[in-house]
Amino acid sequence: MNAESKPPIVDAAPAAATYAAALNPGVTRREVWAWAMYDFANSGYTTVVLTTVFNAYFVGVVAANKTWATLALTGALSFSYLTIMLTMPTLGALADARAHKRRLLFTSTVGCVVATALLAGTGPGDIGWGLTFLALSNYCYCIGESVIAAFLPEIARPQALGRVSGWGWSFGYCGGMLTLGLSLAHVFWAGAHGQSAPVYVPRVMGFTAAVFAVAAIPSFLLLRERTPPTHRPVQGMLRRLRDAWIETRTRFPDFRRLLVCGACYQAGIAVVITLSAVYATEAMGFTMSQTMLLVFVVNIAAASGAFLFGYVQDRIGHKRALAITLVGWIVMVLVAYVAVRLWVFWMAATLAGLCMGTSQSAGRAMVGALAPPRRLAEFYSLWTFAIQLSAVVGPLYYGSIAWLTGGNQRAALLSTGVFFVAGLLALTRVDFARGLRVRDTMAT
Repeated sequence: MNAESKPPIVDAAPAAATYAAALNPGVTRREVWAWAMYDFANSGYTTVVLTTVFNAYFVGVVAANKTWATLALTGALSFSYLTIMLTMPTLGALADARAHKRRLLFTSTVGCVVATALLAGTGPGDIGWGLTFLALSNYCYCIGESVIAAFLPEIARPQALGRVSGWGWSFGYCGGMLTLGLSLAHVFWAGAHGQSAPVYVPRVMGFTAAVFAVAAIPSFLLLRERTPPTHRPVQGMLRRLRDAWIETRTRFPDFRRLLVCGACYQAGIAVVITLSAVYATEAMGFTMSQTMLLVFVVNIAAASGAFLFGYVQDRIGHKRALAITLVGWIVMVLVAYVAVRLWVFWMAATLAGLCMGTSQSAGRAMVGALAPPRRLAEFYSLWTFAIQLSAVVGPLYYGSIAWLTGGNQRAALLSTGVFFVAGLLALTRVDFARGLRVRDTMAT
């Protein structure tokens, strides 16, 4: 190759400078990729199991569309979220005390992968089996989601938390699209060969577990744990939960207000994640393959929103960015409620995807900005507590409304809009600048 044909090497400088400006000293691009790979790995679980395939399969096939089917599904998930609420603050404090975030991440991943694989054994009428392993897999998934988030402030500089969080969320949605896309291809193939859901859904569950296991490997091999152990004594489960809640009131009031805000708006997001497939099939008449295609499009919108809005968040500020996404959620609920024609519903679903990617990424970055540097796992576990509280309330509330209204999915969806309004009102009480000053005081 002559000198004129050699590719220019200066083009890589802007990209390298961008990474250097966003990452803490000593953090390599390969490690950021390994961190984001966990989002890539576990997104297939949420997309296929919680959002698209298994929930609709359970309601329509396993429980044979009984009137209590949606309530049973949301009840099992609510039980797993309640368990997370009670145990995660203690698990997070232990991880900080012993610098064992990676160990907890590995254990929870194995648990979720195994429980997801066991969902493949769920057939028509296997209600107890399906609900048991759905709850167990979701419990383990929630632990991993909390722990991987606690690595964010170790990786990203404070002024780049939004964009780095967005990198992870957007890459995660790509993992969800990959798993869902391959699952969708198998569903189309199975349908063309005359196979029914009890035949192809178990294979989709096994495939989802396998993708999760393989894609998570880089996180365990390349991700470093930089925060030293705190050696703080860890009390019993309920006492730790009580003391942590009291501490946020007396020493971290704005972090506490952020927890209240997150608990409100995440309740609405939990409804969308858990029950969008049920709504699409019951209210809009979608088939399984149509629902999977719908969620695929939603993931594309979510990936785009998370990636691009992360840069906006760092530019305009965390609080303002989150407020914009909550307004978007309110608009989405209203559009979905009035949607009768399919193109209107598709528009609402696309808006939901944009809002989902931005709001979830923004919340994770805000926690990283306000959390004390030496207590990351513990404070992210408090955020997990708030999210799981919302995940208990949101879907269970939706399921109850659907049951009380004789299966009126539209009324149930409209009623969830109050969660986004409440979240927006709670956000107005968060003084982010004061919260940063408190964090800096605790760091010293």
